[in-house]
Amino acid sequence: MVQVKYPALHEKDRHILYVIVENYLKVGKPISSGLVVRKSELDISSATVRNIMVKLEKNAYLRQPHTSAGRVPTDRGLRFYVNYLFEEALLGARSVPFPKEQLGIGSGDIDTLLNKTSRILSEYSDNMGFVISPRVSRLDFRHLRFIKISEEKVLLLLVTTSDMVLNEVLETRHYFTQVELDRASRYINENFRSKNLEFVRDYLLKEIPEHRLRVEDTMHKLTNLLRAYFALERDENQIFLQGTSKLLGKAELFDMDRLKSLFRSFEHKAKLTKLLSDFISLDRVKVVIGSEMDIPDISDCSLILSHYGYDHQVLGSLGIIGPKRIPYKKIIPLVDGIAKQLSHTISYR
Repeated sequence: MVQVKYPALHEKDRHILYVIVENYLKVGKPISSGLVVRKSELDISSATVRNIMVKLEKNAYLRQPHTSAGRVPTDRGLRFYVNYLFEEALLGARSVPFPKEQLGIGSGDIDTLLNKTSRILSEYSDNMGFVISPRVSRLDFRHLRFIKISEEKVLLLLVTTSDMVLNEVLETRHYFTQVELDRASRYINENFRSKNLEFVRDYLLKEIPEHRLRVEDTMHKLTNLLRAYFALERDENQIFLQGTSKLLGKAELFDMDRLKSLFRSFEHKAKLTKLLSDFISLDRVKVVIGSEMDIPDISDCSLILSHYGYDHQVLGSLGIIGPKRIPYKKIIPLVDGIAKQLSHTISYR
């Protein structure tokens, strides 16, 4: 994304622009100078408001759909509004209730938890919710076991430190007996409890002398198994989507050709996962609006996303996809709250 430097706005201009965007998000129609005067806290005339609106239009914060109509915000105007919410701490005290108990301990396997999370995001935002799964190799585990299921496949059963259960099939070019896999499982459980598989791999590669790896065939094969799995894992994050029907119910807010193209992207989940993963940052909540994404298929959309994970590591991301005219004041705290709750659940020991 290209970062654009916008012209500085005077305080009165900022206030007028905020009022216009706030009311446009509520009513979805061009905002007139008369409405701004009624809604504004300033003692200001319609003529002054019109002059300010003309200036804001010249600076690309507003546009005029029809000659006789009021103004609507551009993507730049929406960006100003979102930044204003953060700058003025207008989100700090807001809290959107959602069923925290459904994201609590004992939610079962991790896929069930992430699917519930995407559903809650969708239901409480009235838009499409998504969660990108973590890499298994980054999850701290309490216990694991390797089970041979064929000459070329090994099943990994892993219980996280928060008692989430998951399984993965690992492909291998090295022949393992079940006795060897039991030995490897026992070694890892005894020495690396509460760590993750990335830590195990790094330890095996850096700390155990190479001559010992060559002599201990099981450890050598285990190291190669983990190395091969991590190489594949980079491209295999799973995405959980709920609420595509919510977008269809708002078809008037989208260009239909772009909406159809967006739904085709949903069918190619690997492509969509890569697209959304590109927007992960260390910001608590990130908002990406329309043309800022530089992707035609979703230029009618806004993304509101956050990350979840441990204090020391980001595991994945979650958020909502919706039209640009969405209630940012409600949805930003919602996404933030759900991300914090999911992080708490996954980190619980």
